[in-house]
Amino acid sequence: MAKRASRNSGGKAGAHGIGRLPQRSLIGMVHVRALPGTPFAPKGDMRAWLDGVVQTAVREAKVLVDAGFDAVMIENMHDRPYVQPPHAPVTVAAMTRVALAVKEAIGATPLGVQVLSCGEREALSIALTAGADFIRCENFVYAHVADEGLLERGAAGPLLRYRREIGAEKISIVCDIKKKHASHAITSDITLADAAHTAEYFGADGVIVTGQFTGEATDPDDIAEARGAVKVPVWVGSGVTPEQVPELWAHADALIVGSSIKKGGVWSNAIDPKRCRAIVKAGRG
Repeated sequence: MAKRASRNSGGKAGAHGIGRLPQRSLIGMVHVRALPGTPFAPKGDMRAWLDGVVQTAVREAKVLVDAGFDAVMIENMHDRPYVQPPHAPVTVAAMTRVALAVKEAIGATPLGVQVLSCGEREALSIALTAGADFIRCENFVYAHVADEGLLERGAAGPLLRYRREIGAEKISIVCDIKKKHASHAITSDITLADAAHTAEYFGADGVIVTGQFTGEATDPDDIAEARGAVKVPVWVGSGVTPEQVPELWAHADALIVGSSIKKGGVWSNAIDPKRCRAIVKAGRG
């Protein structure tokens, strides 16, 4: 398939969703601390704990913006092991509180939301409430087997209808293609390009290509394959390091950075301002 002539809107005035992002965007990930009711949340006063969760998310979001990232994304990654939807009311309420606080702290900087696992409806609701710009959907098209079990249905049809129902069309949906932490044996006859093309056909606003696991490098050939199959933006969703950035920019419109900006390069650690600046320097270089 032919490559498209142009990429995203380049942050044009009046744009919404991911159209607000400039070309070659850097998106910093805030891994929200474990929320109430999840296995790695501590026992005790959950109000006090949640206050700290919000404060940590706000502090890390500010570090990302100060370092020069173009957007921030929040994700409840510390809620492992993940469960399939519908998600607990406390999860949605807590993530909404985090999103509202982060959005207030970062102002006009675009904000994205992801709720694990497969919480795309919850994420869309949170994004609408908090004034966020995009969500990440991990099961937009095709069934697959993830580490939390069989995801037998694509979310595209119900999710786009829900977005229309609640009047959230200005919120972009960026979806994973053959997502990480999953087996794709049941769709082994579907290439990555096929999956990306289907996602675009079904209405995805962008696609995300990853490595096999969190923090694992994304194969540049996979990025190029997706780039050749779609006209929507192509994002890289795992394993971004300063050394990789120049090669990734050959075909990617945006890079989501999580693990490598944490202390020691470990996703569960706190964000390291020095590592953030190194990624931004590489991205702008």
